[in-house]
Amino acid sequence: MDADAERIHLGLGTIPRDLVARLTLFDDPRREWRRIFSEFMGTFFLVLVAAGGGMMAAAFDGAIGRTAAVVAPGLMVMAMIMFMGKVSGAHFNPAVSMAFALRGDFPWSRVPGYVVAQIAGAVAASLFLQAVIGVSASNGATYPAATTTDMAAFWMEVVLTFGLLSVILGTASGAQNIGIIGAVGVGSYIALAGLWASPLSGASMNPTRSLGPDIVANNYSAYWVYLAGPLLGALVAVGAAMILRGSGGGRAGSLAAQGDIKPDIEDPTKA
Repeated sequence: MDADAERIHLGLGTIPRDLVARLTLFDDPRREWRRIFSEFMGTFFLVLVAAGGGMMAAAFDGAIGRTAAVVAPGLMVMAMIMFMGKVSGAHFNPAVSMAFALRGDFPWSRVPGYVVAQIAGAVAASLFLQAVIGVSASNGATYPAATTTDMAAFWMEVVLTFGLLSVILGTASGAQNIGIIGAVGVGSYIALAGLWASPLSGASMNPTRSLGPDIVANNYSAYWVYLAGPLLGALVAVGAAMILRGSGGGRAGSLAAQGDIKPDIEDPTKA
């Protein structure tokens, strides 16, 4: 066989055909690494702006106000969902992965890989920020306000995450699927929650968003609030979704949760 037959011409040069196949077979179920990389990258950018606002404010004498600091993560999540939602489902949050799995839209076997990628992305962003800005990552972490209690912050995170996951599950279901426009609803909710609730708890709603700066700063005070609160809120949101729309999100919910790279849909005929 002609060696050139095994190569593909691209402009001024050629590359091996088998390399092209390895890079472009998006429907190959072995391409889970694409989803993992998507979750790492998306969480990296989410934490970059979520933790970066507080760290920039500390480094540059309050140059970043609270309004900008809490709106930025919502806008970033909106952009990331539009950018890579079709690849991984754009979870960027263990509470989201758990909620989709509980509803039956996402395989439990893939949850650990997603969570590891999300944690890695959050830590990488926090390390980058601390190295470049030159202040402790603790300035970008989430802690209960000095004037409140850990328990109050916990309940705030439960309710805020319940609302966030209700928006996510509601816009990703056969009963009310609005596709990529769901990114607007999710991003808007994150920004609005931060605008009114961040003084009390930081409005994290995401265990990895809080864990990344904590790991880099080696400060885990009250971290239980930002682990237990969002996970409980997600559980309540799944229950509410069942009451509102029934069990499961159907084909639309599975596609939203898993992306379009060979999704695992048990009943493709379900709405």
